[in-house]
Parts: sequence; C-alpha cells; structure tokens
Amino acid sequence: MNPVYTHIRRNWDGQYIAAKLRSDPLYQAVLGELSTSSLPLLDLGCGLGLLAFYLREKGIEVPIHSLDYDQRKIHEARRLTEERGLKDLRFDFHDARQGLPQHHGNVTILDILQFFTPEEIETLLRLAAARVAPGGKLVIRSGLRDETWRFKATVAGDLLAKCTFWMKAAPTHYPTAEDFRRVLAEFGEVHLSPLWGSTPFNNHLIVLQR
Repeated sequence: MNPVYTHIRRNWDGQYIAAKLRSDPLYQAVLGELSTSSLPLLDLGCGLGLLAFYLREKGIEVPIHSLDYDQRKIHEARRLTEERGLKDLRFDFHDARQGLPQHHGNVTILDILQFFTPEEIETLLRLAAARVAPGGKLVIRSGLRDETWRFKATVAGDLLAKCTFWMKAAPTHYPTAEDFRRVLAEFGEVHLSPLWGSTPFNNHLIVLQR
C-alpha cells in the first residue's frame, strides 16, 4: 500500500505528513502501545487521520473512530478512506469540549490538550479514561509545562501553527506531569516518558493502563 501522503490532494498537506513521519516518533510509539490489542480505538484530535492510516498500513485492523473539530481535515480523511477502500474507519467532526461518544476499548489523545483550559483538560481526561476497557490503554501525547527550553520551543511551535492556519486555535494551557498523575491515577497505572525524537519540542508520551 502506498503511503497516505501520496494520495493527499493539497501539496502542503502531503509534504507536512511526509516530514512528520520522518522526524516524529509519535506514530511508532503508539503502534508499540497498541499493536497487541484487539480492542477498538477512539482517536481524539485525528487531524487528517494519519494515525488511523498509519495503523492500517502496519496491519492493525481494529475498528477506529476518529474525531476532530477541523471540518476540512475530516472531509479529506473521509475521501482518502473511500478512495483507498479502507474498512472500519470512521471520521467525524466533533468538539471534545462537548463530551465524548460511547466507547469501550483503547483511546488516544494526540497533541490537542494545549488548546483546552485546565478544567476542560481534566474533564476530557476523565471522560477518556472512563472509556478505556479493562486491559486497554489511554495513550496521550502532550507537551508538558516546565522550565526547560523545550517547553519554550513547544509554545513557539504551536503559535506558528496558528499563524500559518495549520491549527485553528492558539494554545491555551499546557498540563504538567503531575496533572496527568493526579487525574489518571485512580483509573490505573500511569507512565510518562519523553517523546521528542529529533524535534525540539517538550513532547511526552503518557500511558494509562487499566
């Protein structure tokens, strides 16, 4: 199967995805967390659907329900799904501030928490954790708020994404490592590890195992 970015209509989208797959360890890390699970996946903040397409290309065939509040990206993900004849992939326009659909399986939240207020972040984390099945995982990638230069680079990168209209909103709040431990500990085991790869950003992988 050809890489997803070879089927993207907008040249900028294709270049962005190709560069992201080369430099960002996120998708390989998520694959490592979910590769042995047969549970369905709820993917929050899916953008163009890159995680779902990546997992399909790696042989992961579980049903995936992906949500994002950027309608253009959802339409493009749906077009790619239909064009490539992929099964059990669903892409819907949805604002996570309005709650989450019913789900029982694994959940991913990738690179969106900085656009929520502290109260919204805690609510979303609790809603997501409640939808993780026993034996399943909540896998999160988020920039962490701290005193490092990487955090400053993270903020600058998110502001640039807003200025170039790649993202629809500017960052609002960045959670700390302690925020994740405090909110998620009651649901299971919580593990945090750096996940910046060759990027300058203060990204970390947060995994809740139920």
